[in-house]
Amino acid sequence: MVLVLTPSLALRLVTGRIPSRRTCRVARLLGARHLIQAAATAVAPRPEVLAIGGGVDAVHTASMLLAALRPARPARPAERRAVLADALMEAVLAAAGYSAGAVRTPVGQPRR
Repeated sequence: MVLVLTPSLALRLVTGRIPSRRTCRVARLLGARHLIQAAATAVAPRPEVLAIGGGVDAVHTASMLLAALRPARPARPAERRAVLADALMEAVLAAAGYSAGAVRTPVGQPRR
């Protein structure tokens, strides 16, 4: 919700710099994606929905790592910090999504 409402503040806390309008728009878009994913998970907290959410977060993690390491246009240190912080958070969310999806089936019970 913070990325949707005040992306500039969130980004400034991570980078120490005032972000561009474009960066704020991207942050808002990603924040909206998180909210939509959270709503879908709340409405249908089934293992397959949690696993799909974990997959989306894993893809996001990979894209952020590639953005931080791209050789064509290396990120400035402040930008790299923001991108790596986002990648770390996405990796945590991906692991949580996969774990929650796997834990939902009781031990000894077959998956349907």
